[in-house]
Parts: sequence; structure tokens; C-alpha cells
Amino acid sequence: MNRTTISLAGAVVALAVLTGAAALDGGDSEAAPAASAARLPVQRSSLLCPEPSSSDFATTQYTSFTPPGSGGSGDGGGSSSAELVPVTPKARPVAPLAAPGKPATAGTTRSDAPALVGTADGPLAPGWTVQQTTVVDSGPGRGLLGASCVVPDSEFWFPGASTESTRQDYVQLVNPDETPAVVDIELYGRNGLLKASTGDGITVPGGGTEPVLLSTIVADKAADLTAHVVARSGRVGALLESTDTKAGADWMAPAADPATSLVLPGIPADAADVRLVAFATGSDDADLTVKLATSTGLITPAGHETLHVKSGMTASVDLGDVTKGDAASLVIGSSDVHTPVPVVAAVRVTRGKGAGQEIAFLPATPRIDTRASVADNRAKGSTLSLTAVGRSVTARVTSSAGSGGGTAASRTVTVKAGATLAMAPPQPSGLKGTYAVTVERISGGQLYASRTLALPLDGVQMFTIQPMPDDRGMVAVPRAAADLRILDR
Repeated sequence: MNRTTISLAGAVVALAVLTGAAALDGGDSEAAPAASAARLPVQRSSLLCPEPSSSDFATTQYTSFTPPGSGGSGDGGGSSSAELVPVTPKARPVAPLAAPGKPATAGTTRSDAPALVGTADGPLAPGWTVQQTTVVDSGPGRGLLGASCVVPDSEFWFPGASTESTRQDYVQLVNPDETPAVVDIELYGRNGLLKASTGDGITVPGGGTEPVLLSTIVADKAADLTAHVVARSGRVGALLESTDTKAGADWMAPAADPATSLVLPGIPADAADVRLVAFATGSDDADLTVKLATSTGLITPAGHETLHVKSGMTASVDLGDVTKGDAASLVIGSSDVHTPVPVVAAVRVTRGKGAGQEIAFLPATPRIDTRASVADNRAKGSTLSLTAVGRSVTARVTSSAGSGGGTAASRTVTVKAGATLAMAPPQPSGLKGTYAVTVERISGGQLYASRTLALPLDGVQMFTIQPMPDDRGMVAVPRAAADLRILDR
């Protein structure tokens, strides 16, 4: 996983097209068009998974999953498909999905494994997710690298990037469209924007990928940076792959959009070190409050009650072993209620000590409005973290059937306001293979979630954390009513 040239291909991911047909309701010709909107399942989703690893010691598993109960055409009924196709021509589909509710898996040990482009249609589209999990068992890039294949967009934020000598951070870009995309990468440190030599006007060919090693576009060696990826034309998917020569490797998912309040859910109980990195995107400085949502409620970490972030600059603070054996989440707000300033944020989490260290990244995560899923959970090693903000939340947690067999299991839980519930997902009976976990918000306040997958190996505390934003499997489609008056205009 130790990459040294910008020419190595990477990739990323895209959960793309949300479509639905408006319904035309009959009615009296004098009636005005209805203003209400129906909630209908999306009909098509697209995903891009990054090139997993160039290491000869890497093993990668892909897990594809669509939760059941999406409505629409009916689960498994009608025309539907969900599969991943390598970007290399004339390649066979990877992990085709047969029906909602049961994961499909595939694996590779190739050091030249390509990026994957995926599409799901019909009943398999709403909530479709793909997890890419790579174990590198030796070498300078050893570690557990997990990524949920993500949506293409025109803007991405990565607080916690680095160009210091012990890190190799690549922004992996992929263009899902036929026409080239032009991308700028801006790096912000503690004194503002770093002068970049090659970060502007990066061309990503149509249907192609482009990995950018951050240390090649600036001369500065900085431990805490915020990378801002902007597509000035077209759209791209982006993930950041980080390798620390002393502490392992992992993928960094894009942070939630800039906001005046943020939640970073699911810091492991045994975190040896937690480093918070934040960037103020507004024109004013941000004064932030930092709170910890523990199993019993909100507390203020001693000595780290506030964080001042200058406009256009990156600030960081080492919180140490802030969880103290109790899995928790960071809740960040503005201390100025009259003029709050939007920020982006993420934490770098370290587990283990010495040669057994491993890192993972947890960005601020969008809340779950309806439902979220994460694939590739094992019989052991998966921890689900749920955080309630504002009011207590009632949620349903469902573990799917296994990829090789088994029966789904479900459990309804209550998360206290201001608290984090860390739990092992309910185990599917007769489990064979891996399973997916779906979280549905039933009632209450705001719900945030993440999944930690821990796969210890030879004394190394290998782990990865996947944020669980709402899957956006349903979309508002305006209702239209017949209005024959337009024929008289």
C-alpha cells in the first residue's frame, strides 16, 4: 500500500442518479395542480469503488447489498439488476446482486485490481450499498482499509489530510461520465491556503481515474491539513487513501457538508489517541464547543471544552484517550448562537501501542432521516454506534441473511438523548458468510450512526470505521393534477 507515484490508479465512488416519474392525477378541470409530493423509491443508483491496493500482500472483499422493504416495484420483482464492472474493458461483472435482503460477495488478491463501476436498477436501487474491505497483512502499508463506495459530486472536504514525511495521502479521483472533468485540489493548513504547484486544473479523463499524491502538489510538510476537492467542470467521485509508515493505513471518507453543528459518531472505547481536525469555511472565525456523547449522556472533555478555528484555516487538537473505555461520539457546536460559522471536521483514531498501532478516520456524518445500511459485517468484530441528539431516538437494527446462508435478525433499541449506544448487531441465525446491517429511525430526535469493523491480526489492532449517512433510497416526486385551463392560454 506504500505508493510513491501519482501515476498509480485509484478511484472512488458514486451513488448517483435518483429518479422518479411524476404521477398525473385526474380531477376537475378547474382544480389547481397539487402542491404535495409523493415519496417514491429511486429507480437507479450508481457506485464507483476505488482501486483497492497495489500491495502484493493485500486481500480485498467486495460486499454488495440492498435492504428489503423499499416498496416501488416490489422486492425482487420486475426488471432489476445490481452489479459492479471493472473499468478495464471486456471484464466480467463482480458480485452481481440477485435480490434485496441478502449480500453478494466477491474477492481478489490482485495487486493490480482495477476500480469498479456499479449500477443498480429497479427494486435493487433504493439503498444499494457496496463495501470494499482490504487487509494488507505486512509491509509499510499494512492495515485494514475499509470504504463504502460513494456518490459523485462537484465538491468534497477531507479534514485530517497530511503531507508530513511519515504519511502518503492520495486523493483518488474517478470520473463516471464520458466527458473529461477538470478538478482543483486546495490544501489548507494552520495559516490558510498552501501554495500549490500542480493542484489546479487536474484533468480526469472520461470514464477514467486519477490518483493525486498530496505531497507532490505542495512543498510544505504539514501534519494537519484540510483537502478541498472541487470539480470546476463535470463531476467526480473522491476518497482519500492515507498510509502512515508507523501506524497503518485506511480510507478517509468525505466529511459532511459545512455546518454550524456536527456529529462524529462512534469513537471506539479503546481508542488510544483521538486527534480532532476542523476547518472554518466561512468568512469569520469559528468558536466551537466540544462535547462527548457517552453511554450515559453529554459531557465536556476536561481541558478541551472549546476550539477556536480561524477563517479559512485548519485547527487541530489532540484529545488523547478521550473515551476512557466508553465508546462515545463527538458533538461539535458553535459557542456563538447569534452568528454561528460553518465548519467541516474529522478525527483520526489510533488503537493499540507501538508496533501494534492502527489508524482509522471518522468524519462528521450526516444524520439518518429514514434508513442507512453498511455491508460486510463478520460473525465477530462489528460494533454499531448510534447517537441521539436533541431527544431520545427509537430505532430498528436489522442484520440481514448471510451471503452464504442464514436468517435475518432484528432488534428495536432506544438511544437516550445526548448519548451513544455501542452494540454488537443482532446475529443472524445460522449465519454463513458476511451480513449487512440496516438502521431505521422510527421516532424521536436526530440519529447518527457508524460501524466499526475490527479484524486483529498478529497483535495489530486492525480496524476501520464507516460512517452511515441516510441512504436516500426515497425521493420526493411532485404530484401533478390535470389542469385543462392551459389549453386556453
